[in-house]
Amino acid sequence: MSDEPTFEGARLDYRHTMSYGDYLHLDELLAAQQPRSSDHNEMLFIVQHQTSELWMKLALHELRAARERIAIDDLPPAFKMLARVSRIMEQLVHAWDVLATLTPSEYTALRPYLGSSSGFQSFQYRQIEFMLGNKNAVMLQPHAHRPDRHQAVAQALAEPSLYDEAIRLLARRGFAIDADQLQRDWREPRPFSEAVEAAWLAVYRKPEQYWGLYELAEELIDLEDAFRQWRFRHVTTVERIIGFKPGTGGTAGVAYLRKMLDVVLFPELWKVRTDL
Repeated sequence: MSDEPTFEGARLDYRHTMSYGDYLHLDELLAAQQPRSSDHNEMLFIVQHQTSELWMKLALHELRAARERIAIDDLPPAFKMLARVSRIMEQLVHAWDVLATLTPSEYTALRPYLGSSSGFQSFQYRQIEFMLGNKNAVMLQPHAHRPDRHQAVAQALAEPSLYDEAIRLLARRGFAIDADQLQRDWREPRPFSEAVEAAWLAVYRKPEQYWGLYELAEELIDLEDAFRQWRFRHVTTVERIIGFKPGTGGTAGVAYLRKMLDVVLFPELWKVRTDL
């Protein structure tokens, strides 16, 4: 019989085995919150953004894997991964609810300590945008001072987006897709394609015949829907806290964020709603 102390069957002595904190590297994780002021509310601001970056890390992990599965015509695992990303987006949406407890007066007190740092500079967010097809080479420049991050963002810019791979799948399934949609400079924004629109329309008119593509289309719509909600909640939270003042990174703040709301990631899939 073991002499190790236990409680309700659980081990209590972790001197010689891995504990929960060891596995999660909690010492390093919980030491990463380093407020620059004595303001009580700065901890909220830091934790909000750090946890968002962790969720974005997982979203990128799932999006890359889903794109790989679509590229090899293995759709069922991709469906699960895309559904997971949509749920991650929900977590990111609700995170703004916590930050929204920060009042304008409270934010004004801590804002000087943020310097020029801004979510605009998030290299993970930029990779997500590029992965979803919103390509803009100018957005590489904020990362030039960090070669490792610049390389990661540049790679995301140069690779086919998730939707690019979905379009190439349409072509492999026999739909007539223009050549410039299948092989091009992936760093450039993708032009709207009537051929792609026609292909998705055929899928939606005969879902039983094209069930895999139909389900993929709906997973993509779910994803963009969730992404739009994340962006919208961001705009309203920023307006609630700073009004129409410029952002810390130098953007026009709410005016810039509202403009981003007009970006459509999968335009042919949305146009099909009108066509049907």
